[in-house]
Order: sequence, then C-alpha cells, then structure tokens
Amino acid sequence: MSSENNDRQEQMPLTAAELSEQEAIRREKLKELQDAGKDPFVITTFPQDTHSVKIQDNFDSLEGKPVAVAGRIMTKRIMGKASFAHVADRHGQIQVYIKGEDVGEESYADFKKMDIGDIIGIKGEVFKTQKGEVSVKAKEVILLTKSLRVLPEKFHGLRDQELRYRQRYVDLIVNPEVKDVFLKRTAIIKSIRRFLDDRDYIEVETPTLQVIPGGTLARPFKTHHNTLDLDMYLRIALELPLKKLIVGGFERVYEIGRNFRNEGMSTRHNPEFTMLELYEAYTDYNGMMELIESMMRKVAMDVNGTLKLEYGEYTIDLEKPFEKLTMVDAVKKYANVDFDEIKTLEEARAVAKKHHIEYAERHAKGDILNLFFDRYAEENLIQPTFIIDYPVEISFLTKRKPDKPEYTERFELFITAREFANAYSELNDPIDQRERFEHQARMKSMGDVEASDIDEDFMAAMEYGMAPTGGLGLGVDRFVMLLTNAQSIRDVLLFPTMKPVE
Repeated sequence: MSSENNDRQEQMPLTAAELSEQEAIRREKLKELQDAGKDPFVITTFPQDTHSVKIQDNFDSLEGKPVAVAGRIMTKRIMGKASFAHVADRHGQIQVYIKGEDVGEESYADFKKMDIGDIIGIKGEVFKTQKGEVSVKAKEVILLTKSLRVLPEKFHGLRDQELRYRQRYVDLIVNPEVKDVFLKRTAIIKSIRRFLDDRDYIEVETPTLQVIPGGTLARPFKTHHNTLDLDMYLRIALELPLKKLIVGGFERVYEIGRNFRNEGMSTRHNPEFTMLELYEAYTDYNGMMELIESMMRKVAMDVNGTLKLEYGEYTIDLEKPFEKLTMVDAVKKYANVDFDEIKTLEEARAVAKKHHIEYAERHAKGDILNLFFDRYAEENLIQPTFIIDYPVEISFLTKRKPDKPEYTERFELFITAREFANAYSELNDPIDQRERFEHQARMKSMGDVEASDIDEDFMAAMEYGMAPTGGLGLGVDRFVMLLTNAQSIRDVLLFPTMKPVE
C-alpha cells in the first residue's frame, strides 16, 4: 500500500466499498508473502523481552541497549528511505524507526507493504529522536501476523456503543482507555482476595450446575443433562453450597464466581454476572457491616488511592461511617408512611392503594413494605447507606430479630441509588428454615416464578447443625462500576450478553 493510502486510512473514514477493496488488497498481500515463502502464520514465537512503558520509564539505563519489542502497528509514516511507526503492546505504544540501510533493503520493502493492524516484532536499540521521543531504532522487523481487516481509523475510532460491546476485541485495540477499565477490574478483584485472605478466609469453588437453584429469589436458566436425563439449572447464587461448608467446619469461606439469572437487562443488570459471597462462623450481620465497610475502603485505596470517588454527578464518600436505616424508617422518611403503625394485611393493602402501589394477591404485609421502599426510598440512597431489618417474607434464609420476629437481621448496602451488597445473620434453625421453604413453595404454586423450591440436601446439612454465621454477597460488577465511574454494567464486562445480529 502506498504512503498516500496509509495517510488516508489514518485520517478519513472509509466507505463500505473502500473497506471491501482494502481487505481484498490485504488478502492479495498475504498470498504474495506466502508464495514468496514469507508466510507470517508459520511463525510460532518471537523473543519479546520488554514493553513500551518499561522502555519509556527506564530510558536512561536502556539508551543504546538492545531490545526486542512486539505489537500491533497503529500508525505508519513512510518517508523515503526511512519510516516511523507506532506499535501498541499490552502497556501502551512505542515509536519505532525503520531505516533501509539498518534492516536491509528487502526487509524495508516488506515493511513498506505492511498495514495498520499488522502485528510485528522489532529487534533494535533504544534511542531518542531529535524531537525527544523515546523510540526503538530497528535492526530487524518481522511480520508476525497479517491483519486481514481494516481497523477503525484513529480520528473517528470505534464509537458505535453496541458495536463496541459486540466487538470488544476491536474496542480494546482502538480505545486504549477501555483496557484501563479492565486492568483496574483485575486489580479490584486481586485486592478483594488479599483482604479476605488476610482475614483468614479460604477461597473455594462450588457447582455452577445445580439440581435445585437456591440461595435467593430469582428466575433461573434451565438446561438438561443428557447422561443423567435430568433437568438442571445454572446457579442463581453461591449461598447454599458455601453454607454447607460452614456446617463442615471451614468457619470462613468465600467464592468469587459467576451467577446466572434469567431476568431483564439494563445498565445495571446482565444475565450473567460476578458475585463475591462469603460466610463467617460465630458472627452476625453487624460483623458483616464492619467487613464490607472496611473492605470497600481498602480496595478503593489500593486501586484509586482515595476514598472520595467521582461517580457521574456525585462525589461518593467512603471515608465517613456508612449511614444506617431500618427499612421501616427509610419508608417513613421518604414516603411518610409508618409501617410500625400498620398492624394488618388489610391496612397495608389500603395504604398501598392510596399511594397507587400495585401488589399481588399473594403479597403479605412485608412484601408491601418492600414495594414502598422500592418506590420511594431507594432512589434517595446516594451516599453509602445500610438498609437493615428486612421483612421475613422477603428474607427466607435469614434469622429473625428476637424482639421483632416479623423482621430479620438482614441488610442491603445502597450507593448511587442501587444495591451493592446483601447480608444476613444466617438462619440456622432447621425447623424455621423448613417452614420458610414451604412458604416459598406455596408462593411458587401461586405464580411466583422467582420463588424457591425446598432443597432437602441443604435441609439435611442444617439438621446436622450450623454455627451462628454471618454471610454477605457483593455485586463485583457494580463495585467495579463505582471505582471506574462506569455508567453501564456493559462497560465493565469484557463480553456482555447481546442479542444476536440478525
């Protein structure tokens, strides 16, 4: 390709016909290379020994030293007998200077035919150009992979949001800031692990395929195991297997794993998502409040270096003690309805009708309280807030409050008007637990598709005896969104679920 075509590719968007023509030319170039015995796809290795950022950060000690770098050509300027290119590796970009008399005329002619997007290896020396840019002066240039598709040109880039999600591989190439989000995601998960490991937790793995989906209220994905001729489900939560391990004596366990829920999709929801769930014997939901507050602060400092987080229009303060409100008090504060004064289901239904809140026939007083919370309170919870003491009707795995048995020792943590964590003083009374499961089974028979079945193996574990236990689940994707100022969950998932292109 001529230098003129290269310049045009960098500065102007190509039409569909031009793209097709350019890609045809690339295939012709590949055929010519193969016919000449220079097929790049037969090369298996290259002795890459450093990266762009390391060279730039350590120029004084590396100047004049030999290096071997590799990456994708992002820009290319043909200037007669010498040329420049920028090559992108995992950490950034480095400029490469290629001169015919240094690499050989045949090799230089081959380089001039290379395209933006090709992956090359360069052996050379570190130097600084007259303009002061740290670069590599090539002694050898090797084409490692021929790119057969034209990258989006750098000035317009890949801007179509849906296409970015569908073609994340291209998004990562042409929008370097996207890679930074996922590098930070990795750092966040590493920090979570360090925090829990330092507290003597044990990381475990539990089954993704389950005969009975349990641990929360959600609609599962269903599949079929051919060998066993058995319907199975992708897990909706990690909870029940982890609590069985508490029964077995592990005392402190956690898992960071994928959950699957066959529900709606939005900027906050993806059908498969990452959860942290942890369980600790001999503590309760107060212990879980301390843990999540401490962990969020530690992770934020590790990855962002501050406890003041910019998120959209808000500045979130993780340094102040998190606010604490009962669900009843939150509804009283934001809806001016006091459920402590509402004694019967009939009264709850009447106040719901008055406020135009729709409820189902199966809903009890606690369900209606939760509907009020969703309508009036949640949108106001911007700064970190623990909403505590949930109704027993929506908390079927949670210990009751001894002084208020219609409520449970449960909290959810809200930040930016969305739930981040859910935690309990875990129910360890097997008789009460069976009654809760039976209530769920009745709800399912009345049309609640999210209600749980009775898990007899879990009940057997409970009957052997589980120590008093605190448990917590954290939505890892939402936590990453908070720490990266991402407004959609798709921005923190490398491959979000997408409807297939027709």
